[in-house]
Amino acid sequence: MKFIRTLAAASLLAALTAPAFAFNLGGVLNAATGLGKAATLSDDDVKAVASQSAEWMDTHNKVAPKGDKYEKRLRKIVAGLDNEDGLKLNFKVYLVRDINAFAMADGTVRVFSSLMDKFTDDEIRFVIGHEVGHVKLGHSKKALQVAYVASAARDAGAAAGGAAAALSQSELGNLSEKLVNAQFSQSQESDADAYAYEFMKRHSYDPHAAVTALRKLQEISGETGSASMFSSHPASKERAEKIEAKLK
Repeated sequence: MKFIRTLAAASLLAALTAPAFAFNLGGVLNAATGLGKAATLSDDDVKAVASQSAEWMDTHNKVAPKGDKYEKRLRKIVAGLDNEDGLKLNFKVYLVRDINAFAMADGTVRVFSSLMDKFTDDEIRFVIGHEVGHVKLGHSKKALQVAYVASAARDAGAAAGGAAAALSQSELGNLSEKLVNAQFSQSQESDADAYAYEFMKRHSYDPHAAVTALRKLQEISGETGSASMFSSHPASKERAEKIEAKLK
């Protein structure tokens, strides 16, 4: 779901598993339907999950209020960007230290203030286009299916006993953690880059920002072969070169 995959610190992951967690999949992801349901999740199912997840995350992260400098800047950055290829978008800024952004199947787009500190307006637009690309290309839906299958597989015994509440409560934190930390393949990342490049051109943003954003990502992550918080976005140097080839 994210351009740089660390949506939360340990406090968020702890909250995800708390009994009071209000994100209830209910009839959308019923444990009794098991693995078969996961393979056939409809777009409406995925959007319903995204909507509930976004609502929960908005209550568990500090959202920039109206008039805040980050909120005003993001509003300027996305002016006129209400709909992307049929997906109605809504934007907020999380005032957190993580360098991150994500989009969800219901049109939720969240940008983290620390990312805004390091990226230009057009670079942020590329990041948004990249994240929306994961949604429009079906990557986010597949990530949900994989996460749900893993949870349903472990809960098969409980599901057989009709313990639907197990998924919506005890298993829910685990499922949500998988969604938050979903990683995309290098091929999917490249496809999302290509989507974002066309997104930039379609909305008359500077497409050169795609290259500078990826170069900046490479610099921040320090791609030296060591593990980093950006390891789920591999080979940003090669990805930047692909975009440069398009520009030429």
